[in-house]
Amino acid sequence: VKQVDNLALVNSAHDMVSTAYASTKESHPYIRSVCDAAERGVKSVTGATASCVQPVLTMLEPHVAAASEYASKGLDKLGEKLPLLQKPVEQIVSDTKELVSSRVAGAKGAVSS
Repeated sequence: VKQVDNLALVNSAHDMVSTAYASTKESHPYIRSVCDAAERGVKSVTGATASCVQPVLTMLEPHVAAASEYASKGLDKLGEKLPLLQKPVEQIVSDTKELVSSRVAGAKGAVSS
């Protein structure tokens, strides 16, 4: 999970969603009350579940470690094959706009000539 969060694309997308969520809560009192209630519910369920699941996690720890290592290697390969994952959302959007603009300009030039 840490390795995925360290990807620039995931990290910047998380930041954008978090900012939008906080802004929405700040701007709309009714939505804020619903979100606050949902957050309290998630925290209480998480706390109750954690104590029940801990013995199972302890028993499965070797398997989880192996799966984590396998997933880490897979993410490394994915990062090599998709360099886009190393770019923040803003840069991807900017690059895409630039590419589309240049293609449109090229098409306009071809049509006008």
